[in-house]
Amino acid sequence: MLVDSHCHLDFPDLADGLPDILGRMQEKGVGLAVCIGVNLEDFPGVLALAEQHAQLYATVGVHPEYTDVEEPDEARLVGLAAHPKVIGIGETGLDYYWQKDQPEWQRARFRTHIAAAKRCAKPLIVHTRDSAADTLRMLREEGADTVGGVMHCFTENWDIARQALDLGFYISFSGIVTFKNAAVIKDVATKCPLDRILVETDSPYLAPAPYRGKRNEPSYVRHVADEVARLRGMSPEAVDEATTDNFFRLFPTAQRP
Repeated sequence: MLVDSHCHLDFPDLADGLPDILGRMQEKGVGLAVCIGVNLEDFPGVLALAEQHAQLYATVGVHPEYTDVEEPDEARLVGLAAHPKVIGIGETGLDYYWQKDQPEWQRARFRTHIAAAKRCAKPLIVHTRDSAADTLRMLREEGADTVGGVMHCFTENWDIARQALDLGFYISFSGIVTFKNAAVIKDVATKCPLDRILVETDSPYLAPAPYRGKRNEPSYVRHVADEVARLRGMSPEAVDEATTDNFFRLFPTAQRP
């Protein structure tokens, strides 16, 4: 079995075809997927998917790219995360690519998410883009190592990965690892300890080869896992087993199907 640890099935590109998408998940041996919250306004829809489908779970958070949305506070995040199908806090983090100006509001929001994760003892789902140094610094300063989490859709180098691993975080690889020009990420995939790797699609974005440029979906996580196996000289079955075990270790409130 495989787990797609990060997808957005509530987004319009995927929501309209959900029955077929869930069917293809089953056909490809993807037994579980996590629908990631990106703002509070749309969270009820994310949670509804998790409530309606045993193979889906949810997280709650406000993505750093979202500006004109309800700003979360710690108590609100903790309250929403109390639902048994909400297994993590995020997507949260820092993004200095899309939001270059006055990033202190991003850092304040990130602190709120870290505090909520610590309070409810559920792991963080961390987004970082052009902001790795600040992201790692804040995780250290705010004591995020006490709760852990995952550096989702990892695109940094081995040094950044090593620092995240030292904080107890997992590294999640997306379809980018299958791209021919992704040498830095492929290098991390070979060096990362096997017991700290997750795989994801981040669908509907970042479809892996051979679907690059098309709409992504959870069943395609098979291609991500296969590429990690190829890079490490392992069998696909061994990577399937390891990444699935890693997922349930990081997210202990999720139940194996």
